Amino acid sequence: MMTELILSLVIVTLAITGMAVGVILSNKELKGSCGGLGAVMGDDCMYCEKKDQCEELKKAEAEQAPDLLKMIES
Repeated sequence: MMTELILSLVIVTLAITGMAVGVILSNKELKGSCGGLGAVMGDDCMYCEKKDQCEELKKAEAEQAPDLLKMIES
């Protein structure tokens, strides 16, 4: 039982270390998404490069919402 626990911890540690090394060697900046809690709360992401696409998507979803409600109710 103890050997299985130690083996699983070693495997998880190796996986996390491998991912960290991959991020470091890729030399890319880590970026957040423009979604998350700001999107849920209705706040716009002021740093998002795709604001126009987000607005178009929101309009399309708003147009489809009544149709979806009708489908659910029937």
